[in-house]
Amino acid sequence: MDRLATVLSLCATSVALVALVSILLTLLVRGAAGLSLVTFTHSTASPGLNGGLANAIVGSLIQTAIAIAIGAPLGMLCGIFLANYGRGWVASTTRFVSDMLLSAPSILIGLFIYQIVVAPTGQFSGFAGGLALAILALPIVVRTTEDMLALVPTALVEAGIALGARKWRVIVFICLRAARTGVITGILLAVARVTGETAPLLFTSLGNQEWSVNPAHPMASLPVTIYQYAGSAYEDWVQLAWTGALLVTLGVLAINIIVRVGFDRKGA
Repeated sequence: MDRLATVLSLCATSVALVALVSILLTLLVRGAAGLSLVTFTHSTASPGLNGGLANAIVGSLIQTAIAIAIGAPLGMLCGIFLANYGRGWVASTTRFVSDMLLSAPSILIGLFIYQIVVAPTGQFSGFAGGLALAILALPIVVRTTEDMLALVPTALVEAGIALGARKWRVIVFICLRAARTGVITGILLAVARVTGETAPLLFTSLGNQEWSVNPAHPMASLPVTIYQYAGSAYEDWVQLAWTGALLVTLGVLAINIIVRVGFDRKGA
């Protein structure tokens, strides 16, 4: 039975690896053909006009930055509360809601932001897109921060309190410093999580064929551009969709490699 279980496990692993390698090779073969200077210097354009992905790349970076600027501090504060002060029904409710958000469909988050931000203002915007992505990033940072702070040795905390430091100083200067590697890892994983999201951006930032870095207006993004171009009948748009998919995949892969190689060696 042990050998049978081992063989079945190896077979399942092989199937997963074959699928993963197949996807990566397809992206490399189809996407690399569209990599050029124009891709990074020109904005999206009508078919046949030699457009690029510059506005979509910048738009994705801006919206991701907005999401992390909002979600990371709120997630860290919530995680600190749960790890050090969270007791009773407030803490249990917060954990429950956080766990629910981890598995919530991203399209529902987009519809939520559409109802509370886009519909009242009558304007799609990059800020609305960043806000939707922030909600997706928030539970990841919350869970990671709480778990990392829970791993800080109790003796270390008690030593800080014994020296006369207030609890908030112990948390900021001792607990967070001890757990900073794990917290940063959680933030990077949140970045990887929101980078490739498409559904919430369709209802919030919408997309923009022109160059736009103003978060108050509709803003292009790589996931939305890929979604729009992939089903097009124009070969140049389809090629840009493959190239955009490759760029998103390489970005997420780079973040995961940094997390695994750079931070796991240091530990929490």
